Amino acid sequence: MSAVHAPGRTPATDRPDPTRPEPVSTGHGALMVAEREIVTQVRTKSFVISLLITLLLTFGGVLLSGLLTDTEEEATPVAVVGGAQTSLGEVEGLGLTAVDSLAAAEELVRSEDVAAAVVADDTSPVGLRVVALSDAPTDVVRALAEEPPVELLEPSTSSGLRVLVSMVFGLLFMLFALGSGAMIVQNTVQEKQSRIVEILLSAVPARALLAGKILGNTVLAVGQTAAIAAVAVLALMLTGQGELLDMLTGPIVWFVVFFLVGFVLVAAMFASGAALVSRQEDSGAVMMPTMMLIMAPYFVVIFLGENALAMTIASYVPFSAPVAMPVRMFLGEAGWWEPLLSLGILGLSAALTTALAARIYANSLLRTGPRVSLKAALGRA
Repeated sequence: MSAVHAPGRTPATDRPDPTRPEPVSTGHGALMVAEREIVTQVRTKSFVISLLITLLLTFGGVLLSGLLTDTEEEATPVAVVGGAQTSLGEVEGLGLTAVDSLAAAEELVRSEDVAAAVVADDTSPVGLRVVALSDAPTDVVRALAEEPPVELLEPSTSSGLRVLVSMVFGLLFMLFALGSGAMIVQNTVQEKQSRIVEILLSAVPARALLAGKILGNTVLAVGQTAAIAAVAVLALMLTGQGELLDMLTGPIVWFVVFFLVGFVLVAAMFASGAALVSRQEDSGAVMMPTMMLIMAPYFVVIFLGENALAMTIASYVPFSAPVAMPVRMFLGEAGWWEPLLSLGILGLSAALTTALAARIYANSLLRTGPRVSLKAALGRA
């Protein structure tokens, strides 16, 4: 006998299950996951404290370097007697103090209020004589010497500044990529181990979950990098290092752009690797290859920074381009078209890697137990 239903009533089997969440689109799901990733990390005390410490260290380091530079370039105090001041005029590097007599000048020298005294002397070939306490003041003598003007056809950056900028760009990329990548791995494995991922996959597709994790952590990493760049620029402005700021503005902007695309590449690798394991103890093995690729650019710019060929090649290798290309732009060694070509190669690599990571991620998230082999993860779902 067939079941009879009351008119106007829906059979129980046809009613929507109130416990099952409504399916969402991939784009909307990715934004939801990204928001969750950002809010979860921003609300942690460790994230806020570490960011504040990093910003303070950056601001203090740039400020201190500017103050030390000003100290190093402080004019040497020199006493001048009578007509010597007229002969000297304005000499760069010397702070002139006029006195009435040679005795007064010698007294300032003896009390070490000035480094030396300059007096007029008709018997001297240059018409001047330098009076010092115990040692000849080479900086004063050098400042008084007449040197011909020098025109540089290809001005070069000092070796110390070259190493400093290379080290800063390399460290920023390495530290933030490693830190945010480790967070992706930790969250992914934790969700898989606690089986929360099953609940998440019932609401959003696996590709949306991966895209959201990449997007959220990219926003955090790039945001921190941009904040550090802004603090460094502010410190440069406050210390009057306008010339250095002009040299760094373009490379800093390019570094942030390259970091954005480069982090998408490494974030996809971290997430797909984390999906292969079900325990935190096993995460180190899947993180290590990506970690080595992230650390490589730092060592390239430090140890091979003087090698033009090596830096040029590194500018087009996806994992080292975010560091090598901005460094070459700062040094004036890259043509206007080179960062565009390098960014295109990096973007294409990031897109291909993300597509491959999405397949691994979708095929591995629900597999628990032993580590999933790469062959099985790349197979059909």
